[in-house]
Amino acid sequence: MKLVFEDVILPLSEFELRIELALEAATLGLFGSSGAGKTSLLDLIAGVRQPVRGRIVLDDVVLVDRATRISVPSRDRGIGYVPQEGALFPHLSVEENLRYGRRSGTAAISFDRVIRVLKLETLRQRRIDRLSGGEKQRVALGRALLSSPRLLLLDEPLSSLDAVLREETMELLEQVRNEFRIPWIYVSHAPQELQRLCTEVVVLDRGQVTRCGPVETIFAVGSAPVWRLRQDG
Repeated sequence: MKLVFEDVILPLSEFELRIELALEAATLGLFGSSGAGKTSLLDLIAGVRQPVRGRIVLDDVVLVDRATRISVPSRDRGIGYVPQEGALFPHLSVEENLRYGRRSGTAAISFDRVIRVLKLETLRQRRIDRLSGGEKQRVALGRALLSSPRLLLLDEPLSSLDAVLREETMELLEQVRNEFRIPWIYVSHAPQELQRLCTEVVVLDRGQVTRCGPVETIFAVGSAPVWRLRQDG
């Protein structure tokens, strides 16, 4: 995955999100405290929100360019987004929610393969309102996978889970990463999650990138910051 932000600005309630950055990583972590701008950055990539200025390019495809008025609709970006709340349809069954994610005209990921990897076989006919928090996360992830995305956005998928479910879900995410090999951006304020699930990390603080580099360097005790900010030329 190659992702470039050129002079991207998005006003938020207490500060501006300002990103000038070039990234290349298969599993990227986005780290920072609550309210640092992490979810807003995912929203920009997914097309849920639009910057007031700047340009975002994913794998040589311009997603948005305010100067030339380019803005690819969310549905055409090839991005699977798993927000914190999951955004599932409570009146539909697990299988109906999963099938809603399928996109026509794509090199589809096998439905049965997703069911198997995410251990959803016994839940297919159950309604969403009868699922636990961990089960809902698995369904939301399955629906995103079934859209055959070129990039997954995972917004703190473990934040609402207890310690046991968090560990189980982390193991499942490791399996998803290894099985499907879809690049992802994983948002968390827990270093231990990013150390297990990501190779590179971007650190955000009040809308600004403060550090960016290999996960083992970012979280090494006493290490100097590793900067990988985009520079012209």
